[in-house]
Order: sequence, then structure tokens, then C-alpha cells
Amino acid sequence: MGYTQQAEWHDHYARGETFRALTDSERAVLDTALRPAGPAVALDVGCGLGELALYLNEMGYAVDAVDYAESAIELAAAQAPDDADVRFLRHDIEHDDLAALPHDAYDLITLRLSYAFLHNRTWLLNRLGEQLRPGGAVCIITSLADAVPTDRRDIALDEDEIALATAGWAAAERFDADGMAVLVLREPAAGPVSFADKRRPAPQGLIGAGVVVTDEQGRVLLGRSVRGVWELPGGKPTPGESFEQAAVRELAEETGLEASVDDAQVLAVLMDTTHDVPRLTAAVRVTAHHGMPTVTEPDLFHRWEWHWPSDLPALTGALFTPSAHVLDCVWPGLLKGLPPVHRNRVLQPAPPEDPEQARESHRLRQKMTDQLIDQGYIDDASVETAFRRVRRHLFLPGIPLETVYAAADATVTTKCDGNGRATSTVSAPWLQAVMLREAALGPGQSALEIGSNGPNAALMQELVGPNGQVTTLDIDPYVVERTARFLPAAGYDRVHVVLGDGEHGAPGLTDEGSLDAILVTVQALDIPPTWITPLVEGGRLVVPLRIHGYSWAIAFEKRGDELVSRSYTVCGFVPMQGAGARVEDVVSLRSGEIRVRFPEGGTADAELLTQALKAPRLERRTGVTLPGNTSFDKLMLWLATTMDGFCRLAVDPELDTGIVERPKGWDAAAVVRDGSLARLLLQQTTASTWEWVIHAYGPAAEQLAEEMTQQVIIWDRDHHVRDAPRLTIRSRLNGDTEPTRARTVAKQHTLLDFDWTHPHRTSL
Repeated sequence: MGYTQQAEWHDHYARGETFRALTDSERAVLDTALRPAGPAVALDVGCGLGELALYLNEMGYAVDAVDYAESAIELAAAQAPDDADVRFLRHDIEHDDLAALPHDAYDLITLRLSYAFLHNRTWLLNRLGEQLRPGGAVCIITSLADAVPTDRRDIALDEDEIALATAGWAAAERFDADGMAVLVLREPAAGPVSFADKRRPAPQGLIGAGVVVTDEQGRVLLGRSVRGVWELPGGKPTPGESFEQAAVRELAEETGLEASVDDAQVLAVLMDTTHDVPRLTAAVRVTAHHGMPTVTEPDLFHRWEWHWPSDLPALTGALFTPSAHVLDCVWPGLLKGLPPVHRNRVLQPAPPEDPEQARESHRLRQKMTDQLIDQGYIDDASVETAFRRVRRHLFLPGIPLETVYAAADATVTTKCDGNGRATSTVSAPWLQAVMLREAALGPGQSALEIGSNGPNAALMQELVGPNGQVTTLDIDPYVVERTARFLPAAGYDRVHVVLGDGEHGAPGLTDEGSLDAILVTVQALDIPPTWITPLVEGGRLVVPLRIHGYSWAIAFEKRGDELVSRSYTVCGFVPMQGAGARVEDVVSLRSGEIRVRFPEGGTADAELLTQALKAPRLERRTGVTLPGNTSFDKLMLWLATTMDGFCRLAVDPELDTGIVERPKGWDAAAVVRDGSLARLLLQQTTASTWEWVIHAYGPAAEQLAEEMTQQVIIWDRDHHVRDAPRLTIRSRLNGDTEPTRARTVAKQHTLLDFDWTHPHRTSL
């Protein structure tokens, strides 16, 4: 049953065929090792007809059971008892968005007789580890290669694969169940990747090419060799071949991927020593290919897998040393502790731009800039000049010029994660213009951009001029490589491109007074000290700051040890990665139908709220109306800073029973207190007018509805739609925890003081 395609599994179950039944030995192991002590949630991956999912439910888990075979899900749901707390969902665990799963995290994730069928199992196991709740476990049940016929070993794991699966975990237990291995993995533990070499090479093996090829998500292809190490595609050139030709040929021979020599580029020639013999390796980047990776040489490789570059520093299993050196040419600084190597960079001239494209891009760039001026986004001559000069299209090859130069909203995604969510984008021109205006960069100044991609750093370099210095930093090696490649090609070789975690600032730019401005182009949940200390007095920080789940690009000015806001702009950015990322607190109600989110931390009694929702709903009309297409984001901020227990409420559209009216657009503003819940919503009263209404539930519904109603009325009476509070940021690093007259939100690094008595207008 070595199926490899989704349709094969669908047909298998549609024909009425089954799968290996769950054994008593498996039940005994599960019961001993994984029985929950209290309420818990499990995810069963590759659930088939649901036998394991139903047993997990008997053990005490609420279960989300997923399979990519539609027939399996239909049959499993039809056969399950009505009272089973199991949801059967069609979901492709390798390709669909993990965020689409009913729960954000799980106490147990099981893969019974499915792990060996996964194409990118190492990558997926890392992702599943990220989906575990504290103390959670991944359980892999697998056949053993030694116990199955030779022609069926692709459905089982050998000891090398088992060692690889367990290596990335702090605790790994192994049990036997009727000859199958049951692996229980707890606490993902990222360890440093190791490097390995082959036996002493033959003379003709001393020259070779290592090929870096990435998929549409930016993942790099590595092969698991029969020697038990990870390797890039590649090999030695034949007589008369160039490195580029050898790279393309070896890529096709080893993986089945086809590429053109025109899309192969030698980045460097590397020289190291193995077994006291000098070795030359060409680092070749192939930028375009077609096909699917396939094992064409089973005597050399077991399989090919796509890996995120950010996973490589903790890759389980050794990495072939020349492959590691080649990867370091593409993503400098990614891998630590590399063996010594001499690196000879190959300079590649920027390709000449097509004259017709150059003329058209110039026309569209001038038109875009004129529109930004007319719309009020650009009101400074230096910013105007920068926008007229920077050739955005050189940073976005393959994107239509009309899209690149659309002034209104030309946000372009340049990388997605494994779930299809954007992790890196080029911001819309209007938003770049606003942030650059607020940063007020001038000639000779020093500026840092956190979150790279190229065009914004180029605009910054135009503003600071030849005597200024711009550094752009990103945590993603793929983004850094891309930015470092495109900036010089566009004429901005003075920008310093750095790989690092923005939470910690840029190397050499953390001392007091070392920066005139910092622009953050990722959504931040807090402001670390490394974004405050380096600023000169009067220096500017422009940051998309997320407050209670809402995001504004806020411009701050440094005054002493504090930051004081100058303007707010509603915006959306990709979330920060690394140390600055946070997992918000979520309370799930009615088996995931309703999610109560506490972005700034908090909790609620799920049982009491579930009971509250069963009571009759109280509806309170506020009498406060507004015309359509009116911004009301500051009302959300007003409620968040004036009402205790503020939270956000979301309803899963696939599970919606109508018990709570599903929010449209943003998750609803809500308040939870005393086992009760109140939420805010808009109801249309005329063709062009809407009214704020409160729905409340539970024993304190009347009190919460009245309090929320009064706050909406006060906001409408005292604070204009575009009024924003003056926000002062105090660093907790200084021990400054004294309360002020302002309404304060406490974050990890800072205290946010909102002063509504001295509001200022938002910039837009």
C-alpha cells in the first residue's frame, strides 16, 4: 500500500477498503503513556476511518481528526457515535494552513502509520512541535522496516529514520506494540546542526558543485543520503562542463528537477580540506526550476525534502560539510561553527534593463509619485525625489509593473510560511511614504530598518545621502539573501544588510545615541530597550505596534528615557518572528466555535462563559451612529484602555451555530467579567448609517452592557473619530513601574501610558 497521491487514498476508502485495525497493544501503550489528567485536546493526523480518534476520545481527549482523503473523512464522520467529541476534517497536513485547524495548540498530536508517507517529514515534525501546548506530546506509531517485505519498506521506518525523528526532542520514549514502534516525543529541543564528511575522496571527486534551489515558499531542497547525512543536490563536472552546466545536469539526474543554465549562477568557489586533500566546491544558485523532487538514484539518496532555512541551524542529522559551506554563501551567518573554508566570491554584473521596460517603469513611477502627492501621503520634497528615483520593479522581478507601481495598495508578498501565510512583503507605496515622512530622515543621518526587502532601504539611502548610513536587518536568511542581492543591482550598494533578530537590535548600533531613526516594518507586540537606547535625543521610532489585537504605525520621538507619540496610522504588517513573537492567550468555547482572545494576556472561565451563552441575550442600543466607510479604530483603543477585561471575540465560520452573531471583518471588541460577556457590533439603520449595539450574556449582562454603552457615548461625545491618545512609552528596564494619571497597558519590556486628555489627530 505504497500510495503517494491523495487521489489514491481517496479511491482506497471509497472502494470500502480499510486500514490496519488499532490493536490492544497500541491501546495499552496509549493508555499508559498518554492518558490525560484533565480536559485535553488532541490532533489525529492521517486519521483514516477514525478508529484511533475515537479511542483518544474515550481516553478523555476532545479530538480534531484530519485526513486529506475526502472519502475517509465522510465515512469516519458517518460511522462515529453521535456523542463522540471528535471533529473529522479534510485537511492536507503538509500543504494546508495549520492556522485553519480548530485549535491553536494541542496537548497531543498523533500520527499512526502515516509518518512514513510524508514527503517533508522533518519540516512537518518541526511545525507540529510548534503546535504543542506546554507539556504536550507528539506520538508516532510506525511499522519497522525490518519487519516488512523489502518492496514495502517505503511504508515503514528504519532505525536511522527513528533516530532522526527522536533527535530533536528533550524527551523521547519508545514502546513496542505488536512489532510496531510507538514513539512519544516531548519538548522540542533545537540543538546545533553537526557537519559530516565522506570517506577519503578519489582524485576526480575533488571538484564539484553544490546547488541551492528553493520552492515557492523559500524552502531549500536537501537530500537524505544513504550515508545518513543531509546534502544539497550536486556533483562533479564532466570534462568540458562549466560549473553552471554541471549544476543543472546534476539537479536533473539526482532530483528530477529541470532548470536552464541561464538560471544558474555561481556565487563563489570554495576551497577546504578533507582527509588532508584540498577540495574545490562551486556554490551555485538556481533561481528557477520545474518539476517535483523525485528519488532517481536510490543507491545514493533515500528521499528529498524541502526545509526552511531558519530550521537548518537546528537540523537533526548531520549536514554534509561542502553543502553547509554552500548554504553559507547564500545565507551568510546562518550556520554556526562551520569548519574552515576559503571563499572566493564571484562578482556578477547586474543584467541590463530592457529599454522599453525602463521607459514604462519610469512613466509609472512618476505617475505613482504624483498620485501620492495628490492624496497627501507625500508632502516633503526629499521624499518625493526618493520615490521618483527608486526603481521598485528591480526588487520585484516577475511582478507586473502596474502592480509594482500601484499607489493605492501595492503590497506584494515575497515569502509565505508552510501554511500559506505571508512572512515577508514589500509594503504599499502610500504606507512607505507615511512612515518615511514621520521618520524625518535627513542627509548624513544614521538609520536602521528592522524587516528587510529592499525598496524601503533604498528610499532611506536616498534620504540620508552619500554621507549617511542605512542598515537593514531581518531574521529570515532567505529575505536577507534576497535583499543583499537586489540592493546592489538597483544601485544601493552602501546599504548594510544584516542577518539577525530585530528584538536584539543591530550589531554595533545598540549604544546610546548611535541612530537618528529606526523604522520597523514588521508588526511588533512590544518595544524592546534596543529600539529606545540607540536613538539620539529627538530621534524617531516608527513602528507598527499591536495593542490589544489592533495595529497602528505609530511615530514616536525620544524625550529623555521615554518615547512620546507624534502620529498614528492604521496599518497591517506581517508579524514579528523570533524573540519578539508571542503566543496570545485564547479561551475556546463550545468546542472551538467561539474563541475569546486576550492579546495583552488574560483568561476566563470557559465553563462559566459557556453557561452564560445559554442564557437569553441582552441587546442594548447605544444611540451612537456613524456613516458608512468611517474609521472607528480609535473607539476600539478607547474601550481597550478604559474597560477591565477587554478582549476580542471570534466565531469559526465552519462551526457557527448562530448562538453569537459572527463578527464581520475584525474580531469583535468584547469584555469578559464575572462569568459574563458583552460584545460590540454595528447594525445598519439606514442605507448609509450604522448604529453601535451591545450584546451581553450571563448574570452580569446588564452591568456590562450599561458600562460599554456609556463608554461608547463618552467616546462619541468627547473624542473625534480621528482623535488619538498621546502615548508615552516607559521602559521597564529602568525600573519605572510607577502609575500615572494615564491609562496604562503593561507589556514585557514597556509600560504604555495613554493620555486621552491631550489627544492628537491621526496622520490619515
